[in-house]
Amino acid sequence: MPAPDLGAGYEEVTLTTSDGLSLEGWYVPSRNRAAVIVFAGRTNTQNEARLLMEHGYGVLLLDRRGEGASDGDGNMFGWGGERDIFAALDFLSDRHDVDPDRIGGLGLSVGGELMLQAAAADDRLAAVVTDGAGTRSLAEELDEYDGAEQALALPLLVVKTAAVAIFSNSAPPPKLTDEIPSISPRPSLFIWASTLSQTERMNPRYHALAGPHASIWELDDAPHVRALNTRPDEYEERVIGFFDSALAATGR
Repeated sequence: MPAPDLGAGYEEVTLTTSDGLSLEGWYVPSRNRAAVIVFAGRTNTQNEARLLMEHGYGVLLLDRRGEGASDGDGNMFGWGGERDIFAALDFLSDRHDVDPDRIGGLGLSVGGELMLQAAAADDRLAAVVTDGAGTRSLAEELDEYDGAEQALALPLLVVKTAAVAIFSNSAPPPKLTDEIPSISPRPSLFIWASTLSQTERMNPRYHALAGPHASIWELDDAPHVRALNTRPDEYEERVIGFFDSALAATGR
């Protein structure tokens, strides 16, 4: 577990998932009635969390199942992890400092994939930013390849998906390309590293499927999920601007 470096008062929280797991996390109360789930984990998300906090957002960080101080048996592809985000939504929806219509999500890497899946299933996520989303299973990964490239990759992809299913005792998640259209008309922002991380190359397609309120930011000079480190000023302008617009006060 990393030491908390959030620059503000925070609460230690415990969330319970629908399948009975306890998830440990930190919550910084909102000063603008809006809140953002920054996922997954507390190790590599604190820079993004601090930026949101500086602009008044409540921020929830939690260790996903099987990692950090949380219960469960996790896997690196995040299968089943959407239930962790549903538990986070339950927590924020009951907070007195948060307008339940103004909850967003910022997902990094596998956290981005899970955030998209959760948003497709639960419209309490009013807006989603993903940074470095990729693919998670055979059905999704086949969409990344064409022709001979697909034929070469197929044996490895079959073995990988079968192994994860066996050792995690869970079924592969639904294809993101089938799920993402359900996010529309809610706004979404896709951040991806186009030249330095081939695992992110589905993002233009994800963006196209997410509807007219989706936007995309392509970086050709950033490693995987390092947009904030590589272009801090532009990251702040784009991400904070996105949430300021998407989670604006409803006036209710």
